[in-house]
Amino acid sequence: MSIKEQTNSCKSKMDRTIEYFTKELHGVRTGRASTALIDFIKVDYYGSQTDLKDISSISVSDATQLVVKPYDPASKNDIIKALEGADLGLNPQAEGDLVRINIPAPSAERRSQLVNQVKKMSEESKITIRNERRDAIKHVDSLVKDKSNGISEDDGKHGKDVIETMTKKHISTIDGMCDTKSKEIQTI
Repeated sequence: MSIKEQTNSCKSKMDRTIEYFTKELHGVRTGRASTALIDFIKVDYYGSQTDLKDISSISVSDATQLVVKPYDPASKNDIIKALEGADLGLNPQAEGDLVRINIPAPSAERRSQLVNQVKKMSEESKITIRNERRDAIKHVDSLVKDKSNGISEDDGKHGKDVIETMTKKHISTIDGMCDTKSKEIQTI
């Protein structure tokens, strides 16, 4: 693998880390109703754990309420049980074939817990990016050491600089996303 291939591989792994962090942030409650909050809740559906979004349509009826309409009305009670067991502090209400979920505004204490949770998730993502940097630099060093492939030390140094620049860019992106989400959580 050449230095260019290594930097491209490192960049794609860092991009995937950012995508994953983005998905994690969507699941953090802010007081506004968002379908991402409950999309991936696992429901025991005929003996298998299935994502809620796969067995129902989820919509936002107003700023503080979600509506879940199961494709199979018989699964309504399983959906309610899964929502109550998800530890999100939600209280689903059965209404005909629908399940309505009021999203209460989080208390000040809960908002600070959510901000801390977002910061922890951002730190974990930054650690993942730093690990990708470490692995890529280690690989570049081994390419430079192996004299049979004709890669000079200057090429290796340039490759390391590119990896370092990518790392700083990705970490600043995560910091920006974390700050934005934290402000969103603190806004009542």
